Amino acid sequence: MSEGNLRSEPLRGLEDLHKTRGPAPVHLWNPPYCGEIDMRIARDGTWFYKGTPIGRPALVRLFAGVLRKDPERFVLVTPVERVGIIVEDAPFLGVELLRESEGPAQVLRLRTNVEDWVEISPKNPLKFLPGDSGGLKPYVLVRGELWALVKRALFYDLVAWGESCIVGAEEFYGVYSGGGFFPMATMRELANLT
Repeated sequence: MSEGNLRSEPLRGLEDLHKTRGPAPVHLWNPPYCGEIDMRIARDGTWFYKGTPIGRPALVRLFAGVLRKDPERFVLVTPVERVGIIVEDAPFLGVELLRESEGPAQVLRLRTNVEDWVEISPKNPLKFLPGDSGGLKPYVLVRGELWALVKRALFYDLVAWGESCIVGAEEFYGVYSGGGFFPMATMRELANLT
């Protein structure tokens, strides 16, 4: 099925939302759940509908603007209905980092694959989770419970911009941004790797 036929699926009212700027106030909407649609966000950030990649960036941004994480699933939400979709890892991908200053005054801004800009801070934290191959995978909170997986090339920048900091009684290696410190690993763990 082509992208032009997406309107035949549940999501009535979505076409009117493209007129607004930024994400819709999905946290305020509680429409009835209408089931699952065959839509998936792959690990690499590609959106698929019925197994076919959605090639129009504007359409992907439109869907991203009405995406929400409910306790049991990811959903696309309009004022009149809510439908479930599959997200393989994180719904967004971090594709660009901008850096201002360094050390504790450092501010990092992340651009996602759907053109959202997020300042990494305690409000939009950076976290590091174990990856499949034993390494770390960095994520940034974009909004609500929606996270962006930071691309590997940008992860190397985060490592280069990191430094050590005492947190509690432990020394960590991590990254400062927006008034917060975001630990990657303890210095003790890093010493054991060498």
